[in-house]
Amino acid sequence: MKFKTRAIAAATLALAALGAQAHDLWFKPSSTVLSSPEWVTVDAAVSNDVFFFNHRPLALDNVNVTGPDGAAVEMKNAVKGELRSVFDFKPEKTGTYRVSMLMNGVMGGYKDGKGQMRRLRGSVDDILKQIPADAQDVRITENVRRMETFVSVGKPSALAVTGKGLELKPITHPNDLVSTEEARFAFLLDGKPAADLEVELVADGIRYRDGVNAIKLRTDAQGVLKVKFPHPGLFWLSTDAKDDRTSVAQAKERHLGYVATLEVLP
Repeated sequence: MKFKTRAIAAATLALAALGAQAHDLWFKPSSTVLSSPEWVTVDAAVSNDVFFFNHRPLALDNVNVTGPDGAAVEMKNAVKGELRSVFDFKPEKTGTYRVSMLMNGVMGGYKDGKGQMRRLRGSVDDILKQIPADAQDVRITENVRRMETFVSVGKPSALAVTGKGLELKPITHPNDLVSTEEARFAFLLDGKPAADLEVELVADGIRYRDGVNAIKLRTDAQGVLKVKFPHPGLFWLSTDAKDDRTSVAQAKERHLGYVATLEVLP
């Protein structure tokens, strides 16, 4: 299901939330490992706490589901409520399905003729139109953010990478995680190992414990992260990076982000 008319506005709002890191964005699938084709329901929200919808729904304009062959899978029964969005899909073939949201945009600011700071958000063309001739201290930042989760039917299949932005390249498949074994993930930045990258993991159930209890780890020199999950359940994985390798001529800095929902079995 596609929502083209509001795509730019939705992407801008999502980028603003991710860029400011004021709220968490997440997918929460009903199942990630299936023995045969079954319906999967996905909750999607922007919240104050991971996996607890208490702020606003995630716009589904840029959300896509792709099958093991890379072909698009139709999203059914998409609903945007007051606190969360929900959609269904049915994986029919053996292999791994990817639920993803890719956000590209720019944000920034400038000082107007009176020295007041003004914020900018939107597409490159929109932002350039908003900057007056007398603007001073103009700063534009490119944002490239990716969020995803994975569902496998039967034997998991390989997951391709694009070589663009911040990505996860599984060594341990994300649908083959168990709490008794160490998992390994490789992180790539534009196709190259993302060394010394801080990665945060937050377990589901934050509403029912005293603190977030985030697990913070770092990738090694080859961009590999080693994780021993403390217990079974859903985990929210998040990482960010900054550099000056922008694809927008007017931007001097690029902010990149990656978020995934992982299910760890006993």
